[in-house]
Amino acid sequence: MNLGNNLFQLRKKVGLSQEEVAEKLGVSRQTISKWETDETVPDIYQAKKLAKLYNVSLDDLIEFDVDLKEIEQVIKNTDEEKEEKIDWTNAWGKKYPILIKYQKQVNIEEYANKIREMLIKLQKEYEFNNLDSMLVLKDILYHEWKDKKE
Repeated sequence: MNLGNNLFQLRKKVGLSQEEVAEKLGVSRQTISKWETDETVPDIYQAKKLAKLYNVSLDDLIEFDVDLKEIEQVIKNTDEEKEEKIDWTNAWGKKYPILIKYQKQVNIEEYANKIREMLIKLQKEYEFNNLDSMLVLKDILYHEWKDKKE
């Protein structure tokens, strides 16, 4: 995303008009419009005021991704009861069919036993509960995959 689009999305998210933002910052509505269309960019002082007005960090103002923020909000608002109702394998399987297909090809029990051993080891060595152990193992696996991908 570009800065102008970020500014537009953030303004819409907080429910302000260009006129309202302009008034709060002491600039013209046309200035806000030029920022949002990437015709010009706000100086650092105005950018800091915008970040404060939109309740985001300066970094988030520059790198704002509305889709990512929406996903983060959904995750934050998903409670354990809702999560129990979701078939995550099926949900992600729509995007990644291997999640459905592998179950007929892979010796799941063999891998499950090794994973179970690692979970138990994390619980004993670090006194993590079952969920925390799973999350740590999942995070390690993700980072290992990501590092190898690059």
